Amino acid sequence: MLFNSLNFALFLPVVFILYWFVTNKNLKAQNLLLLVASYFFYACWDWRFLFLLIFSTLLDYFTGLKMAQTENQNTKKTWFWISILVNLGFLGLFKYYNFFAESFATAIAGFGFEVHPWTLNVILPVGISFYTFHGLSYVIDIYKGRIKAEENFIDYSVFVSFFPLLVAGPIERATHLLPQIKRRRVFNSDQAIEGIYQIIWGLFKKMVIADSCAQYANEIFSNYESMNSISLLLGAFYFSFQIYGDFSGYSDIALGTAKLFGIDLLRNFNFPYFSRDIAEFWRRWHISLSSWFRDYLYIPLGGSQGGKWTKIRNTFVIFIVSGFWHGANWTFIVWGALNAFYFLPLLLTNANRNNMEIVAKGRLFPSLRELMAMISTFFLVLISWIFFRADSISLAFKYLVNLFQCNFKNGLQYLSIERYSAELLLLIMFFLCFEWISREKEHPFFGKWTYVRLGVILFSIITLGVYSDITDFIYFQF
Repeated sequence: MLFNSLNFALFLPVVFILYWFVTNKNLKAQNLLLLVASYFFYACWDWRFLFLLIFSTLLDYFTGLKMAQTENQNTKKTWFWISILVNLGFLGLFKYYNFFAESFATAIAGFGFEVHPWTLNVILPVGISFYTFHGLSYVIDIYKGRIKAEENFIDYSVFVSFFPLLVAGPIERATHLLPQIKRRRVFNSDQAIEGIYQIIWGLFKKMVIADSCAQYANEIFSNYESMNSISLLLGAFYFSFQIYGDFSGYSDIALGTAKLFGIDLLRNFNFPYFSRDIAEFWRRWHISLSSWFRDYLYIPLGGSQGGKWTKIRNTFVIFIVSGFWHGANWTFIVWGALNAFYFLPLLLTNANRNNMEIVAKGRLFPSLRELMAMISTFFLVLISWIFFRADSISLAFKYLVNLFQCNFKNGLQYLSIERYSAELLLLIMFFLCFEWISREKEHPFFGKWTYVRLGVILFSIITLGVYSDITDFIYFQF
């Protein structure tokens, strides 16, 4: 069930009405309704994988109770590792088994041996990376003594499977979401209106920006060998805005939907393309995943403490694992390693925390230095997205070689989708201006001229939105 589908447009009002007008006086009934709605939402993708979600939920719920009930550290550690290994085992089986089997066969073939590995012919359960990380953070936090085990199974299940965040995040923490689930919620019209605004903004990002850019990016990446340097640069540029509009659009819809039910989710994006260095970019892009790896992997490894080689090791571990989290392909690993190379000079010179505030805070225009820093950072990110988008490493390098051949013949090329690039570039410039004037807020509908802004965005969705080919959100595959 896609957020930008008619099915969801019917599903959401029904759940909203039942939640506030039927179960509003009973917190247990509200949470049970959210759980049933979430399981129905997930079953609409593939009902068979609903059992995997329930199993994962039961595993971590009972693991938490068992760790809380014992004072024996060895027993506690045993339960902890059972949960960790089973969770990662299922994630590895469904997401990475074929990758490792095929990579092993390829490596062996390099020594002259032919191997035909047994592979799994199954689809990847949607959202498995996200709900697995929900459970892992919960179990780790109990083991470390940061939180107490949740005794109410319904409440814990809602934490894991709350439908707005179930299939593509943000990756929530029990310390943030569980208290909201256990607390009685009263309808707040201001919060609900803000949620509607954020849903509309997310739909604009997805249907107008991301899906429009996808048409151009797909055309150029599919025909990169016949494209000149300008077109190849634009192809990477379009994909940069496709993935940003797609994923941040999903996050906005998720946050806005949660607000309709009186729940605040973690912010996942904070205008990342206005970053002045790569460290700032990663503080503003997919914030819930970046902070998850920071807290549960980077800091336990020693973080930025210790010697130079320890810092280098930890930096590459965090970025490569983050890349591998995105998918079972060497392109994601190279993408992660490339971002580690970008980040390393900032870390080694202690400049990784130079830009903590939003750019040009309190000013309409950035300085020339800020502008150049944003452009250079965006260009680095754009190059890395080529590896993220390409089907293989060899194709990514071929794309880059063609890009830097400086072939400017024919200028803006006419594409087989019967379009030039000019109109889309104007649309992206409009989008960037809209974001720029709103960069100190969560979304553009705060402040003056709210209804004018709302009218412009709604008109854009109606007239410019892509309806003919409704596509999945990119991060559903992760």
